[in-house]
Order: sequence, then C-alpha cells, then structure tokens
Amino acid sequence: MKPNPLRQLWAQDRAALNGWLAVPNSFSAEVMARQGYDTLTIDLQHGLADAGALVPMLQALSTTATVPVVRVPWLEPGILMRALDAGAMAVICPMVNTREDAQKLVAWTHYAPQGTRSVGPIRAVQLHGPEYVARANSEIVVFAMIETAQALDNLDSILSVEGLDAVYVGPSDLSMSLGCKPTFDDVEPKVQQAIEHIAQRAKAHGLFAGIHNGRTEVAQARIELGYRFVTLASDVNLLVEGSRRVLGAMRGSLGADLGARAKP
Repeated sequence: MKPNPLRQLWAQDRAALNGWLAVPNSFSAEVMARQGYDTLTIDLQHGLADAGALVPMLQALSTTATVPVVRVPWLEPGILMRALDAGAMAVICPMVNTREDAQKLVAWTHYAPQGTRSVGPIRAVQLHGPEYVARANSEIVVFAMIETAQALDNLDSILSVEGLDAVYVGPSDLSMSLGCKPTFDDVEPKVQQAIEHIAQRAKAHGLFAGIHNGRTEVAQARIELGYRFVTLASDVNLLVEGSRRVLGAMRGSLGADLGARAKP
C-alpha cells in the first residue's frame, strides 16, 4: 500500500487544496481530478451522489494522483465502512458533537485492535494492494466535522480521542448554531473567533484542521491561520460561475453591439 499523499503533504506542513464533488457523475469527477487538486471530496451528505454513484466516481479519481475523500451522510458504521471498502483514503463525518461521537467514528474506521471495522475491503485491496488491511489504520485519514455550538463546547475532549486525525469546519452550520447568518466566507465575528480557536486547539492536540471556503482569498487567509485542508470550489459552483461569466460577457457584448448599430 502506497503512503497516503495527504499525510505526506501534512508532514511537509503544506495545505491540501481540496475540491468538492456534488454531481453524481464519474466523468465530471474525472475532469475535476485532472485539474490538479490534491484531494477531491465526494459529498454523500448534501451532494446528489449516493452509494450507487460512489464506486464509479472513486474509479474515475483513481486514474489520477488525486486523493479520494468521501463525506459520509452521517455518523453511521455501515456507510463509513462501505466508503473505505470502496477505496476512499479519507472520510469526513458530519455533526460530531461529543467525545463519544468521535470515539465511535474512530472505532468504525479502524481495524482491530484500534477499532471495530469489519474486514472486507473488496475494492480497496484491489486498488491499494495486499498490505491494505495491515496498513489502513495508519494511512486512512479520519476527519470529524466541527459545526455546532455543542461541538465547540466539547472541542478539547473530541480532539483528545486517539485515532482521530483531523477536524473539518462547516462554516454555514457553525454559523447557524451560533445564532449567526450561515455563510462560508464573510462570517460574523463570533464565528471567526470560533474558526481561529478550532485551528489553534487542533494544532495543540497534534491534529490537522480543514475548512470549507467559497473564495480563494479566504482559503489563503485560513491557511495562514493554520488550516491545512482547504476546500476551494465545488463542481456545481464552477459550472454556475463559469456559465454566468461566459454568458454575461457575451450578452454584454451583444448588447453593446446592438446599441452601436441603432445609432444613426
């Protein structure tokens, strides 16, 4: 089994540039992967992909050097194990609010004696090699999402769970939970303080912090805060923004041209 490139980036104190996949299609996943993202996250929680779309998307990513990450829908052992058996090299689990939640997450993503993951890596062993079961515990990266006031209250107890590798901040849910307007980037001061606090406490515990962003300059600023896994864009947002830019330029050009023609 090859070393996980995400862990290698972190060993060099470099931030992973992550893309987000919400479209349940293997070709669009492959196209995204060929653009040079360090990691790509298949979103099974809020994206439109389901378990049936997961394997073809993972197969598309495996044609590139991009590290495949899966955000599972919830803290549930079945989907965590299926995502890993299918070949994911990292998993992001939403709504981890307590130490007990984090302990369950670690147990369900690690083989014994560290955890209770069932042995049956059907695709993973084909993709990663015969040493997969022996090395998976040390190569797979496990993220717990910190996105509620309750999780903030329990942050140090969550971060102290052995086997947890990283946390991932969902700024919108965190904002709502703190009584603020949900947004990725232009968060209110209370949320900004929480974002800074999470990065600081993760580093103090020897863990890594990741976060969702909407704009690249915000992602850069958060790297400077200590975040080492930053989501830059989703396939859906890139489709929307690219289409709007092209149409806007074209309609503006046509409008100007029509105006010029109307003059005597």
